Amino acid sequence: MPKIVPIRDLKNTTAISTLCHEEDEPIFVTKNGYGDMVLMSMETYEKKLFLANVYEKLEEAKQDMKNERCSSVEDAVSRIRKRHGL
Repeated sequence: MPKIVPIRDLKNTTAISTLCHEEDEPIFVTKNGYGDMVLMSMETYEKKLFLANVYEKLEEAKQDMKNERCSSVEDAVSRIRKRHGL
């Protein structure tokens, strides 16, 4: 369940920092009852960024397979060995 806090709660920076580190998800901040900002710990941000990168790479791979821009494992290993003199 997402955590939602009003913007006035940001005055207590220590409590907000603690909350950010306790939650493994972003915290939504509202202003006048409407969404305004999102807060998260650096650890959570880095995880989200890492996962976004993985999903992007997977999507690229899916498109490569769809457009038949792929090779067999044997061909790939052969090219790697040749490139590195193995």
